[in-house]
Amino acid sequence: MSYGKDEIYTRWSQRSLVQWKELASITGHDLFLPTGVLWLEGEDIGRLKESQATLSRCGVTHQLLDKSELEIRYPQVNFENVVRGVLEPESGVLLARRAVNFALSEAVKHGVEFRLANVEAPDETIPLTQLKCSNGDSISAGQFVFACGPWVGKLFPNLLGQRIFPTRQEVFFFGCPPGDASFTPASLPTWLFNNDEVYGMPDVESRGMKMARDTHGVRVDPDTQSRLVSEKGADWARKFIARRFPALKDAPIVETRVCQYENTSNGDFLIDRHPEMPNVWLAGGGSGHGFKHGPAFGEYLAALICGEGKPEPRFSLETKATEQNRAVF
Repeated sequence: MSYGKDEIYTRWSQRSLVQWKELASITGHDLFLPTGVLWLEGEDIGRLKESQATLSRCGVTHQLLDKSELEIRYPQVNFENVVRGVLEPESGVLLARRAVNFALSEAVKHGVEFRLANVEAPDETIPLTQLKCSNGDSISAGQFVFACGPWVGKLFPNLLGQRIFPTRQEVFFFGCPPGDASFTPASLPTWLFNNDEVYGMPDVESRGMKMARDTHGVRVDPDTQSRLVSEKGADWARKFIARRFPALKDAPIVETRVCQYENTSNGDFLIDRHPEMPNVWLAGGGSGHGFKHGPAFGEYLAALICGEGKPEPRFSLETKATEQNRAVF
């Protein structure tokens, strides 16, 4: 879930989790795995205390663990420089690809028309009545929502080209020792070392233990960047895993990914109307934490479009600067 003192994101993640579970029930497929989530911190940050206060206000079940308790519960982890941890036993992992596919199939069942097309960037100086596609087709609508992830800045270069920062994020999966169950969800929760700014997940679906850095990577063009991890990044990941999880010191990297964040200047979502095109809505700025909030995000945006919702000032376009100063994690 969320951490820090941002209550709005914690509320949204709670609301979204209910709806993800409802979708799982409708489809009969697991979309959410309750691995638990363990936030770990040293002495010098203080973010965990803010998180604990937020979780308490929002009624989220959690436990505060000191270093000795952590070492007893999770002997497979090296808690060097860790002072405390907060465990959310009811949180876990959302299976994103599967969740998207089932959300789409259910939407189509309820009358949504799904079209796969490459749209051209609209003219930002005139009202939008239809989108042109590269294959010659067009899409007409009364209201348009652009939820384009790292590509939104390329579709609206004048407005968002300097306000959305697509970054390269390398992800690694490490193979676990045969017959060793200590890295499965039954023995190890999803984890995040705040001081190291590294997070990971236990061995879900026998893919290996996932880990990635939560620091923003280099800025990239989402159309042309390489989707292969760098050897420098792989070497850093191996050293981190060897330090924090000694039993995986010589574990092979069995899978990799290069994903993309579409960061706003401070990490807050961008959910607002285009200032020059009143029927165009901009939705994104997930900054690495957007997907899990998807259902609540959609409800909020739908209410705005229908004139039934109250805008949240921090999601407005005017709060998005052209220089990064991350405040939401």
